[in-house]
Amino acid sequence: MTFPAELDPLIAQLLAAHRGWEGAWPAFESDPSTAVDPARLGAALASLSSRLRENYPHFHPLYAGQMLKPPHPAAVLGYLAAMLVNPNNHALDGGRATAAMEKEAVASLAGMFGLAEGGGFLGHLTASGTIANLEALWVARELHPDRPIAFGADAHYTHRRACDLLRVRAIELPSGADGRLDLGALATLAAKEPLGTVVVTLGTTGLGAVDPLPEVLALARQHGFRVHVDAAYGGYFRLLTGEEPSCAPFAATGEADSLVVDPHKHGLQPYGCGCVLFRDGAVARLYRHDSPYTYFSSPEHHPGETTFECSRAGAAAAALWLTLQCVPLDTPPDAEGGMREVVRQCRRAALRLAELLDASAGFRVLLPPALDIVTYFPRLARAREISEASHRVFARAAASTEAPLHLAKLEVSRARFAALCPDVEVDGDETVTVLRSCLMRPEQLAWAPRIVAHLEAALAGPPAG
Repeated sequence: MTFPAELDPLIAQLLAAHRGWEGAWPAFESDPSTAVDPARLGAALASLSSRLRENYPHFHPLYAGQMLKPPHPAAVLGYLAAMLVNPNNHALDGGRATAAMEKEAVASLAGMFGLAEGGGFLGHLTASGTIANLEALWVARELHPDRPIAFGADAHYTHRRACDLLRVRAIELPSGADGRLDLGALATLAAKEPLGTVVVTLGTTGLGAVDPLPEVLALARQHGFRVHVDAAYGGYFRLLTGEEPSCAPFAATGEADSLVVDPHKHGLQPYGCGCVLFRDGAVARLYRHDSPYTYFSSPEHHPGETTFECSRAGAAAAALWLTLQCVPLDTPPDAEGGMREVVRQCRRAALRLAELLDASAGFRVLLPPALDIVTYFPRLARAREISEASHRVFARAAASTEAPLHLAKLEVSRARFAALCPDVEVDGDETVTVLRSCLMRPEQLAWAPRIVAHLEAALAGPPAG
């Protein structure tokens, strides 16, 4: 996704509107210490623009590596418009307008996950999924201070780190070869000792696996533990529930106790924009604190009264709010446009790439993609050869002078690889290196054949350098 040239006049419109707002206040002379030297700023800006070209081309379909993508043009304009004002969404004193936008945008996200029914939920934006998960696990600890928090081996490392920070016992449960939480192991553990909270990941960041949420919820009802859903990466695939079998577990998100999603991933937002949601808004009592110099401008609820972070960029709320006006969440399943179609195209891109790879002479898929992360490797007979070839393909593809293809790599345990590929001799190291691609751009559906052609060329080509 790029910023279309035909939208350039909107930047001028935005700046004019901002100057008009500033002009409504009494004029004053700016202090010389903040004066802008256009020549100096122009030279520095030219240097900045040059250095930014060192980044990977996240906007292009040939960037098929990590979970990175540029924001939607509406998000860019929304962020820029609010950034000129620089509101702070900690309190209504600092972000009156953008706090209202945050409330509306978060309500839309809660509605997408089925957590807004009855209006009793609590939620807000955060700087990242890491902070959002930390808040959710902090609430988990406060509600059950003497009980452990459990998560699968493929859950994001932030959960163990958060448990260490919160001084709460963490239990890592095994995952199956497919990357999903082992239900049998969870059932055995829950029968042996009381658990505080179990983390269910809907979209692991390695394989893109989707944990069996409905079954975990059934165990929660039986054993009395809370369920936290980490949907930081995969959350927006909730929109495909009913049309994609692999997305079926998302239908149960409305029964979770808490949930995290990152709009700065599939939600087309700039960094950083995470979100934490609680089904029971009564957890707000845990956030109570005193702040004698703020919260005085309005008797209404101030966001900072129920957030971990104090200062939070109101621009992030404005960007998300404006994006949702242009790319809504609530379009009918059969309607064109909207966020559902964006996610649908990403899913189709992953399926198409996996299909082409399995049909190719040089590659095979490690695991059918559950969302839009595809893992694959060179079609060789021994694990050591596969790892060596994966490293070569990764380097050669990126080194192409004609059209670089940027990939990611994934280290897979010997046991998992042997279970998924029993026909391959698993020798050598403790892990096998495979290739991994996040198909987060709808345009990659059309580019899937070209991506495979680049991969084949990199596999056959001379060593990089």
